[in-house]
Amino acid sequence: MSKPLSDSAQKRSSVKAKLKGAGAIAQGKQSKAAGKRAVMIDGNNSAPINTGDTFYQTIIQRAARRGANADDLRNAYLAWLITRANALPLFAGDSGAQVQLSSVYTGMLTKGQEATQLAARQAAQARHAPTEREREAVSALEALNKEQYLVLMGGPGSGKTTFLNFVALCLAGESLNDKGANLKLLCAPIPPDPDKPDDKPKPQRWTHKALLPVRVVLRDFAADLPPGNVSVNADTLWNFIVKDLPRQIKRYEGALQKELLGKGGLILLDGLDEVPDALNRREQVKQAVQAFAGMYRKCRFLVTSRTYAYQRQDWKLNGFSERELLPFTRGQIERFIDTWSRHMVQLFRLTQSDADARAEILKQATQRPELVELAARPLLLTLMARLQTKSGGSLPENREELYAQSVNMLLDEWEGLKLRHDPSGKPVVTEPSLTEWLNASRENIRRELDKLAYQAHLNQPTLVGTADLRQEDLIKALTAASRNPDAKLMRQEEYLRDRAGLLTSHAEGLYQFPHRSFQEYLAACHLARVDFPDNLSRLAKNDPNRWREVTLLAAARSKNTPSSIWELVEELCAKDEAPNTDAPEPSSDAQWGALLAALVLAETGLAAYDASLQERHERKRKRVRDWQLRLLNSNVLPARERVLAGRLLAGLGDTREHLLHVDNMRFSAVPAGDFWMGETDNANAELHCNESLDYDYWIAATPVTVAQFRQFIAASQYQQYDPDSLKAAANEPVTSTSWHDALAFCNWLTQCWKDTLPAGWRVMLPSEAEWEKAARGAVRIPATIQSANVRDGFAIKPAQLKVNPWPQRAFPWGDDFDAAKANVDFEVGTSSTPGCFAGGLSPYGCTDMAGNVWEWSRSHYADYPYQANDGRENLEGIETRVVRGGSWLNLHGDARCAYRGRDLPGSRYFDFGFRVVLRSPPVR
Repeated sequence: MSKPLSDSAQKRSSVKAKLKGAGAIAQGKQSKAAGKRAVMIDGNNSAPINTGDTFYQTIIQRAARRGANADDLRNAYLAWLITRANALPLFAGDSGAQVQLSSVYTGMLTKGQEATQLAARQAAQARHAPTEREREAVSALEALNKEQYLVLMGGPGSGKTTFLNFVALCLAGESLNDKGANLKLLCAPIPPDPDKPDDKPKPQRWTHKALLPVRVVLRDFAADLPPGNVSVNADTLWNFIVKDLPRQIKRYEGALQKELLGKGGLILLDGLDEVPDALNRREQVKQAVQAFAGMYRKCRFLVTSRTYAYQRQDWKLNGFSERELLPFTRGQIERFIDTWSRHMVQLFRLTQSDADARAEILKQATQRPELVELAARPLLLTLMARLQTKSGGSLPENREELYAQSVNMLLDEWEGLKLRHDPSGKPVVTEPSLTEWLNASRENIRRELDKLAYQAHLNQPTLVGTADLRQEDLIKALTAASRNPDAKLMRQEEYLRDRAGLLTSHAEGLYQFPHRSFQEYLAACHLARVDFPDNLSRLAKNDPNRWREVTLLAAARSKNTPSSIWELVEELCAKDEAPNTDAPEPSSDAQWGALLAALVLAETGLAAYDASLQERHERKRKRVRDWQLRLLNSNVLPARERVLAGRLLAGLGDTREHLLHVDNMRFSAVPAGDFWMGETDNANAELHCNESLDYDYWIAATPVTVAQFRQFIAASQYQQYDPDSLKAAANEPVTSTSWHDALAFCNWLTQCWKDTLPAGWRVMLPSEAEWEKAARGAVRIPATIQSANVRDGFAIKPAQLKVNPWPQRAFPWGDDFDAAKANVDFEVGTSSTPGCFAGGLSPYGCTDMAGNVWEWSRSHYADYPYQANDGRENLEGIETRVVRGGSWLNLHGDARCAYRGRDLPGSRYFDFGFRVVLRSPPVR
């Protein structure tokens, strides 16, 4: 609710007004009027009785009257800004009223550039995983409060524009005393996670009061620029801002500029990445923005951009800080669902109890594995919420069906009946639907749109965002679907321009789908219909980054006809047996085809062994499985894709028994001998020759896996473990384990093997000396690696020794870091099954001793030089224990052979695991 805007506005309340054209006027204290959308306003225009834009349109019209003063103009400008920022045009209720941003907005979190890059891992060195404080994200508002010049990045549908509009809305609403959109709403706390009931959220920080907001869509600005060879400056952007003002408030130009220069304001620049490359527009926009920021020094600036686009150096704005929007947390998802359900009570005539019940159903649905990732994206969560509302409370079971129903919903909006109104607001004219006007079936229209999406996706220069669809191409497609000879070009242009839904106009003569995922889905529909699977498989293997999601969606469309999926799998890779690891490197398209085939099987639920599967299809499934083993050693696929192949292999049935069962664990022999421990110029790990390992021992070639730890829990009935430790794929290292968990595993395995191990031997955590020697090698190392499992026996055979070429090596493979040999630096972003970084073997054949997961040792953290008998190997006590090797989360400097980490033995982190050794007593 808003109070009267100015003394002059109150005085003019007694002036009789005349109405020209459509609309309504309310005059006098008790009078009311029905304006556009039948939103009632009271006689003195003090507040809108219902959510809508009539109240603000009245303020705007007031500014056009003769005698309007500076306050009227400023209020009109703010009212105009609110009407632009508050509506979500794709979403309307049964009554036609639009969903209001102020009713459903949920606060957003960001991570800084330091959190997305390596410096964040460096900050975690003391604990080797982020502390709660280090993991704490910063809200988008607090980032904007802190930084005068900020670029807010995010993927498509992540909420960049929504946040920008919400800030504009609340700042403008505060100045107009709007009780529905103001600084209190702007600073509302970020929702806490449901599993943290003790959290007491605090209001977000905003210390700049009601700054005057100025909102600019940079794509529109770019379209208005002169040719690329004409220089631009701050005035170029200013002139566009003025040009964008509606006629009624053009006179506010001078006062607006004066306030921005004198008091400051908030300049909101939306969509830097959407500026086209053609005609040198990008460089012009950058120049104009930089010049504007230099001239309007008292203003604050917020620029939005997609992450991948902005991270290119030619996009960067000098002097601007960077933050990246995070996906919604569980708490944010549930808060949005709650606010949405409350808003739907008004818009869809639901009872509160019905809305609450649907909210609970949606909360449960968004925790389904196939919908978790979608629900974390604000745009797709909104579509899911609306789809559930419209469909009576249910949601599709998979993402392909979700897209299918969402596309139908958006297509309904785009091509459905449109009502026109007479001056009193009554519907008197019905504009035909697109299918009626074109005399075209819905199916024909969809076919043409699918084809158009495919062609746009095929020819899109970039691999992110949605393609531009030229108006002439869109009209050509609709004409092809039409059987109406009177569907003239001009009428089609008018028809398309005035509608929103599946396709929206975003610039003169250009249209886009609301999100890349819809473009991909429609392209998949076309490819699933035309020349399937040959054309799709060819495209996917030759350009996998462009066609990966399209391939998966096309496969999902065929879920009810499994034979079609197996045809696609065969075309992608299953015609040929997987080559041996010592065979020549397969071609790039063969490797990508194999990876995509595994993804298709995972997407459609056909990856796991099924006894009822026809033999010919089972052969294809096994070929796909075997190809994943070959991909682990690929020199073509990036590390992230090799890790994905390992995860897919788990679903297909990893055949590497040494990772799946404790009795098949593979151990590497480490003969007795001196080695160099520590490194120069490291006060915490002083270089010295360690002579204490005068015995042979065996060390596990890989970290203990989830499958092996699960076997331990099932057999021993161990109760103290963290359930999160069993959530990763079976063939990946177990994590979220404490030192005590690791020791319990060792004790259990010792008991299991008591009749097989050499007399007096046991399974134990390695000392940090044993671990470092296994990673770096002794002064003299075996010429041939010796490995064994419990069935082979653990007698170390005499071996020819050779001089270690790098006895003080920094990494298991040598002195120079190689990113292809270690899962570090957050390049992959998760742990990986052993074998994905085969080039990083230690001199004894151990994998993942640099990166992947931190590994517990049995040693207390104590000063060097290392003395085995000084109590540091005592298993008693609560002092910190040494961890070694670094993890996927850390800088590669933490993965050096000599690097020493430490933590309390009861600590559990999502990147803490362990490997074991076999050795004779005493275990000191």
